Amino acid sequence: MRRYTINDALYETRGKNDECYTPRYIVEAILPYIPRNKVVWCPFDTKDSNFVKVLMENGFEVVFSHISTGQDFFSYEPEKWDIIVSNPPFTNKKAFFERAFSFGKPFMLLMTAQWLNDAAPVDLYLKYGKDMQIIHFRNRVEYECLRGVSGKVPFKSIFFCCDVLEKNNILINK
Repeated sequence: MRRYTINDALYETRGKNDECYTPRYIVEAILPYIPRNKVVWCPFDTKDSNFVKVLMENGFEVVFSHISTGQDFFSYEPEKWDIIVSNPPFTNKKAFFERAFSFGKPFMLLMTAQWLNDAAPVDLYLKYGKDMQIIHFRNRVEYECLRGVSGKVPFKSIFFCCDVLEKNNILINK
């Protein structure tokens, strides 16, 4: 169980898919869409994250943080960063996106495509006056999960982006 705070209220994530890691091939697929010469913040990642490793291997300046090291996304912000690129927990997704929008900077967050069935993403993009930008993959992401479980989850995942893409919908045949 993860714990985090929003405005001093304690929240817990109990979703069984909250500790699933993005595979290299997904990070590699989005490299052309991440602006160069920007500091990338990976706020849900450790040094062993594929986001951190692939981005650094490809010349990006990366700062990373993780709740396990006391750097809670809802109370921590690095001194210098330009764009968020990561895979937040899928539980309490609206709170994670609300925080990302609150910075007023670009982001690329991997999330369940089923979230489009909810009013929350539309409400947030409208609230912040932003176009919804999406990177959609042909296939389901094969996550690397804890507890020895890996493989395709029973839903599709897409990157929800803000102020990153030149067009609002990118399709990737992966």
